[in-house]
Amino acid sequence: MSDQSENEQRWREARRRAEILARLPDRPGEAEVQSAIGSLGISRATLFRWLKRFRQDDRTSTLLPRRRGPNAGMQPLDPAVLVIVEGHFEKLYATRRKPTLSRFQREVAADCRAAGLQQLSIRRLGRWLETKNQADLMRRREGAGKSEPVFLATPGGLEAPAPLDIVQIDHTRVDVTVVDPATRLPIGRPTLTLAIDVNTRMAMGFYLSLEAPSLTAVALCLIHCVIDKTAWLAARGIAADWPAFGIPRTIHVDNGAEFHARAFERACAEHRIDLVYRPPGTPRFGGHIERLIGTMMGAVHLIPGSHFSNIRDRGDLDPEAEAVMTLRELETYLALEIVGAYHARIHKALDLPPAAAWNTRIADVMVRKPSDPRRFLIDFLPSEERTLQRDGLHLFHIRYWSDELRWLMGHDRQRLTIKYDPRDLSCVFVATGEGYLEARPADRTRPPIALWEQRAARRALRAEGRKALDEELIFSTILAQRALVDEATRATRAMRRDSARREHLGGGKMIDVTPETASVGDDKPLQLPYFAVEEWDD
Repeated sequence: MSDQSENEQRWREARRRAEILARLPDRPGEAEVQSAIGSLGISRATLFRWLKRFRQDDRTSTLLPRRRGPNAGMQPLDPAVLVIVEGHFEKLYATRRKPTLSRFQREVAADCRAAGLQQLSIRRLGRWLETKNQADLMRRREGAGKSEPVFLATPGGLEAPAPLDIVQIDHTRVDVTVVDPATRLPIGRPTLTLAIDVNTRMAMGFYLSLEAPSLTAVALCLIHCVIDKTAWLAARGIAADWPAFGIPRTIHVDNGAEFHARAFERACAEHRIDLVYRPPGTPRFGGHIERLIGTMMGAVHLIPGSHFSNIRDRGDLDPEAEAVMTLRELETYLALEIVGAYHARIHKALDLPPAAAWNTRIADVMVRKPSDPRRFLIDFLPSEERTLQRDGLHLFHIRYWSDELRWLMGHDRQRLTIKYDPRDLSCVFVATGEGYLEARPADRTRPPIALWEQRAARRALRAEGRKALDEELIFSTILAQRALVDEATRATRAMRRDSARREHLGGGKMIDVTPETASVGDDKPLQLPYFAVEEWDD
């Protein structure tokens, strides 16, 4: 076949490919994909590779079939040399050790020289590497996490037909150091738990703390998602709207232990929320929340004390020395970034701002609201099961009692579900089937303590060799430790951090999970931990 005839044939094939690909919609369905695969006689991956190339360039010539045989100027390698090259490729170059091309060439050259064969130049060896499957090569050298975002076709993406259909939740360590509100000394980087509505890209809510990711953080983030945020914004002096609220239909989460907790799964089922987990090792399925987290981290990089995304961007800045913002101030800063910037900017995936998308689309949605926000929060708190003893309930080496527990004493000795807030063990909630009753330490003189404090005290006592732990000893140990922290709060960051974990809400009790007015219909807003929640009219 002459070169002219071959070129004509290749051009006709390119035109045929272009006609088929041009008929495909922006987000082709499965039937359309299969039809195109059959018509073109190619694999699914090849179809999307061609489609991406064609849509980026929009020229028929981008679909020209490759000429048969080796690339121009690339002569076949001597068979004996090829054996050496492929051996080092498999055992050295295409491995997680990721040697450089120069090292690869030196290894090949050494064996070729020993065998009396012609040595390959680094340029020719590089051209040989270009003939290999680049997606497979990157996967073998750097792992699927690096290769899939570059080479894997992900048609369609995650689609949510309406607001609240899908909400994604995730945690991240914030790229900024915060300071103690009293001493203004650095205490470390907080954790942000953030939620996004996939349909409108609205940030539904968030929770900021000095704790590691936990079920409690998820619970407090969720209550922030579902409530009307007017009072919450006013308490922080923010004069802006945050219209997003309501119980989501589906929650997308990763495979963190807190999301697999039995209490979380049961609470989702209780409130008719479908729980969907990302497939392990596939961060692309959480792309919406990951991008929002990236946007928020970009904003905090402007704050003194930022660690930036990596050491190269940070340069010689010292985040600890430059830190100026408290946890509460950072919380307000993030809220301002969300309602005053992110919600108001045009989102390229929507062609309008998220706030406008929400206000336009939510009118067609039946928004579900928790009839009792306090109970909604308690439902998502972690839980333990205990048997009611004659002297009360024993949890975390603390004896709890309530006069209402007397009504359960005559029943069979079934195990009761007890909900607790790890930040404050001065009150636990006993599930009765009809709701929750509160139980408090039998000794009402006990100060409010956090679960981490109780565990630290137990570790300290074990270190002293005391095997028999009692309630009196635990509380006295905690008080002694607090005094030590107060005296040495300027000495170490770890102690300052422990102090701030107790005090970041201000003096007095850490948390009041018992509202002053719990009856529906009162004019006074219902107070929840960290969040002010307004009553809704049914």
